[in-house]
Amino acid sequence: MIKFDCDYLEGCHPAILDLLIKTNFEQTDGYGCDKYCEKARKLILEACGFAGKRGKNVPEVHFLVGGTQTNTTVIASILRPHQGVISAVTGHINVHETGAIESTGHKVMALPSQDGKLTAKQVEKHIKSCVNDCNYEHIVQPGMVYISFPTENGTIYSKSELSAIYDVCRKYGLPLFIDGARLGYGLAAEENDLTLSEIASLCDIFYIGGTKTGALFGEAVVITNNAFKKDFRCMIKQRGGMLAKGRLLGIQFVALFTDGLYFKLARHAVDTAEKIKTALEAKGVKFLFDSPTNQIFPIFPDEILEKLSKKFSFSFWEKTDERHTAVRICTSWATKDEDIEKLIDFFNRI
Repeated sequence: MIKFDCDYLEGCHPAILDLLIKTNFEQTDGYGCDKYCEKARKLILEACGFAGKRGKNVPEVHFLVGGTQTNTTVIASILRPHQGVISAVTGHINVHETGAIESTGHKVMALPSQDGKLTAKQVEKHIKSCVNDCNYEHIVQPGMVYISFPTENGTIYSKSELSAIYDVCRKYGLPLFIDGARLGYGLAAEENDLTLSEIASLCDIFYIGGTKTGALFGEAVVITNNAFKKDFRCMIKQRGGMLAKGRLLGIQFVALFTDGLYFKLARHAVDTAEKIKTALEAKGVKFLFDSPTNQIFPIFPDEILEKLSKKFSFSFWEKTDERHTAVRICTSWATKDEDIEKLIDFFNRI
């Protein structure tokens, strides 16, 4: 069985294993206060366009163990008790985190979305409806905006779309948080017109996902707004995101951000997904979403899917009608070209 279920089925890139082995018997400080975490922070800040900056305006970089811990930690650290977080109804925090945000006492304020994205117009409309509600003190108030890049549906925001959302956030004093669990794959998409440094400048806090882009585990949070730096490490600890052997996170991000490895791995996944997409399109297959990233969502007749499922596994997404099913085919940094060819060849023969 060849699996295309998600992008974290494999272990990690060999460069990470090599560096972990090389440093295995070194003694270092714990909880991210080691030289490898410090080096990783420097490399990440350089990649984000902050090289050479000094003083209190230098963004902070923190390493957490996983995406759910990162989302709950960031959101809980920013919101007041009476506030909620605005998200697309398809947002990861709304559908795939088992109520983790709600468990911290905060409501996810889900707005409708067809493609996984929010628009500046609908965000502003929702904020204004809350501010102008005569029962203002009786309702949950929006305290921040959450988006992901790419979205849960593999779509990406353009520079103009992201800029417009951030303008609305600043107009109403709401921080913008970008979930970057698959950030590398969004940046590598052919249609993308955003750089990492532009992402960093168009939000208050975001993270760079390692778990889904070549690392064993780990996410790197970048805080660009000074208002949210204070006691963030305390929140990491309280929310279960802090690793005692923190150097294991630092080492992985050192490897990923040396010689552009992170971006090369992301590019590979996007290229392999595009090969599958092109082959399926040539056979008349339609797609549920127009995704340019490593996640594609073909709609198969059920009899074809049944045959494919004997050799390959995918993630079920939704039934589009009584006889057709949309699935997610997800490639990764480690997807093999021969596996892509096997999938395409098998599909062409059925």
